[in-house]
Amino acid sequence: MSKIAIIGAGSVTFTRRLLQDIVTTDVLKETKVMLMDINSERLEVAEAWVKRLVSDAGSSNVIEATTNRRKALEGADYVITTIRKGDDLQIDYGIPMKYGVDQSVADTIGPGGVFKALRTVPDLLDICTDIEEICPDAILLQYTNPMAIACWSIADVTSVRAVGLCHSVQYTTEVLAEYVGASKENVSAWVAGINHMAWFLRFESDGQDLYPKLWKAMEDPEIYARDEVRFDVMRHFGSFVTESTQHMSEYVPYYRKRPELKKEFNLDKITPELQMFEGRADPHFERFREEIASDTPIKVEKSVEYASRIISAVETGIPTVINGNVPNDGLITNLGEGSCVEVPCVVDKLGIHPMVIGQLPSQLAALCRSNIAVQELAVQAVIDGSKEAAKYAVMMDPLTAAVLSLREISDMFDEMWDAHGDSLSIYE
Repeated sequence: MSKIAIIGAGSVTFTRRLLQDIVTTDVLKETKVMLMDINSERLEVAEAWVKRLVSDAGSSNVIEATTNRRKALEGADYVITTIRKGDDLQIDYGIPMKYGVDQSVADTIGPGGVFKALRTVPDLLDICTDIEEICPDAILLQYTNPMAIACWSIADVTSVRAVGLCHSVQYTTEVLAEYVGASKENVSAWVAGINHMAWFLRFESDGQDLYPKLWKAMEDPEIYARDEVRFDVMRHFGSFVTESTQHMSEYVPYYRKRPELKKEFNLDKITPELQMFEGRADPHFERFREEIASDTPIKVEKSVEYASRIISAVETGIPTVINGNVPNDGLITNLGEGSCVEVPCVVDKLGIHPMVIGQLPSQLAALCRSNIAVQELAVQAVIDGSKEAAKYAVMMDPLTAAVLSLREISDMFDEMWDAHGDSLSIYE
């Protein structure tokens, strides 16, 4: 029986998807799953929900829970990280907003993403140290944001076999199939770049290029209104990007720097992050509670997440292809060597094998490099414990630089730093 350890199991959105995938994958229905979280209340709720899911699905998984990370890692063949550390939207979203930096999610780059990295990545590195000692042969399936900064740091300072996983490629592929009127089961995509800014270099069905149909679909006002930023990016840069319109709008300097631009691109929607910023309860956690209390069986449905597919391929030797975040070891030749890139990977009995892309179109590589500049400095800040490098990272953020002067950025950074207090005490 293989063992899967989920570190941060109180992150209920991922726990829901990952466990539904496990109980609906034949080869994984007898795996042992260890749920671990330092928040005992959230862990208790997650454990109750998962055990209910296993029962309702008729699966045979052994489910255990612990607040002890080292215990969770004992004998683990696969480790999944979905942790959060000190997230406070009043700081990471609210303070930049006061200065005029209008982020949407604030967890990837930007002021919010850099500070999230400063808090979160050291804990991920501690987890990797434990993996190296306790279960050195385990594969780390890393879901925690900011993805690129986290995976880049892990690759630089640990020996853990790790891949960063996201769902933006899968979801966007399904959305594009819908836009062009194709079956999602029949479309194929060749996608590469960086996490949250990877590009559909090819999009086909049965060997037919679907990009002409996508350009035509963009002319439909109803379709265009569903994805205004991403269609605008495609119009000007030539390719469709993986991350959502809301997310993509904060990675570039073009859409969120003036209120009239936000209105033009329909970016005033209330996101779950904004709901929590306004003090509302986490809707995903409340749904867990409701399902546990209900007599209605939990609906079991497979998600698009890659974790179960990876584990199944390693266990059975039957190959699969995923998009993973891995070190750029000559994979994309016009992005920085050693940076973290998101590329197609073959997974089999021997592990995860990234595919070589070659060069991205120059304009797409340039957009990626604008984000990589922030990531590189944030990685330096984490590894060296450098407050100075962290400030440089925020100064390089495309949206922040489009709105603020260097003096204003410095003042905003200092206010955010002071607000986070002791959670940043490891930095100098």
